[in-house]
Amino acid sequence: MRKTVLSLMSVATLALAGCNASPPSQQAGTEQAPAPAPASPGTATTASNTVANAVSGTISLRGAVQPSANATLVLNLVDVSATAAGSAPLASKTAPAGAFPQPFKLDFNPAEVKPDDLYVIQATLTDGDRHYTMPIQAPVLAKGSKNDGVAIELVATQTAGEKVADAFTAEQKQLGGMKITPGTKLDGDVSRGWQVFRQAGELKFIREEVDYGDKGFTSTDYAYTDGKVWAVVQQTKASREGRPSAIDRAGWSDDGTLVLKEHQVGSDVQALGDDAAAKLKKQAMEILRMATGGKNK
Repeated sequence: MRKTVLSLMSVATLALAGCNASPPSQQAGTEQAPAPAPASPGTATTASNTVANAVSGTISLRGAVQPSANATLVLNLVDVSATAAGSAPLASKTAPAGAFPQPFKLDFNPAEVKPDDLYVIQATLTDGDRHYTMPIQAPVLAKGSKNDGVAIELVATQTAGEKVADAFTAEQKQLGGMKITPGTKLDGDVSRGWQVFRQAGELKFIREEVDYGDKGFTSTDYAYTDGKVWAVVQQTKASREGRPSAIDRAGWSDDGTLVLKEHQVGSDVQALGDDAAAKLKKQAMEILRMATGGKNK
């Protein structure tokens, strides 16, 4: 009986020794690396939500024409979200245009970027009456958008003068379907003849030819709306059968501003002076009164 009790005590002693033993990593001769400290809330930053502090790329012009030395390029980094209407650009730059293609870079404060908003680069080029704009938007900063290597292409838009010239040409093409009323007048050595073109009872066009004898010949087309002249094209020749020595073009916008003003000699086109344009407009009103008996319609 005593022997059995001693055996049980021995087993208990061995079990207790096993519970108090250190794990292998804490035994003599080894050290355990400390666990990393937990990150503080809001301090962790990942590459996916890092905001750039600049956007960059290249600007090019469609076509081979380069702007003049007076051209100006304006770049803006803009929030175009509905909630940001009227807000100032994140970055802006205005400078002489220079030659194209050319690189660009806009620096901005990343703290001002709203993660859920939509940002684009807006570029405009102004060269006198000529404006160049972007037919395609250039989004940046949003997920999936490029912030560097952004490609921007600028395209020339029609000037106000070109719009008038195109409308004038379109009107000329309609003359064959209009009602024509001819007229003539002889005044000393000057022989004058004209055709009045009406559509649906409204005077649209007058074509006038004036023979000045030894002083030359002019062929002039006048376009009208509601009795007001809006475009004139006059060819000056040595004679009726001669080639034009000069072509003058003048056109006015709806508010009366002179927007088409060209004086062409051969292939050389220069600006038509304001006085010359005013003279053409005066001629247009004189032939209108003459051809309509003062009714101007």
